Amino acid sequence: MKKLLFVFGILLVSSTQAAQGLVVMDSNHGVSKTMDRLEKVVAGAGFNVIARINHGKAAKAANIDLKPVELLIFGKPKAGSLLMQSQPSTAIDLPMKYVVWEDAGGKVNIGWNDPAWIAVRHGITDKNMLIEKMTGALRKFAIQAAGTD
Repeated sequence: MKKLLFVFGILLVSSTQAAQGLVVMDSNHGVSKTMDRLEKVVAGAGFNVIARINHGKAAKAANIDLKPVELLIFGKPKAGSLLMQSQPSTAIDLPMKYVVWEDAGGKVNIGWNDPAWIAVRHGITDKNMLIEKMTGALRKFAIQAAGTD
């Protein structure tokens, strides 16, 4: 548990926290391009892409002004199911998601739920290695999607 809390503390220091448990990173690309890159990276790593939701497009169809915002829902049963074995309530936070949005200043952000926060939220103490692996993978994917290459 100490190791899990240490990892959680590192994330708090190294990433912007927009909301409790949400890790946020800047992107060098627009919302759609960032989401395209995320979708490619996630699928390339063997995750199932379940849905991509364009909230901005839906808002526009309802005549509501909304800056660009998209959601990517994805998962890998070999990871998520193990968390649900420990605590079925984690299903409310799974599968994993990335949200990409443009803020009022025009900056594009990538956000995702911190796996360590999910573990703490649901009282999971027996999957520390899995949580660390998930944390690293989510950060790696976001860095790849946000990058300049």
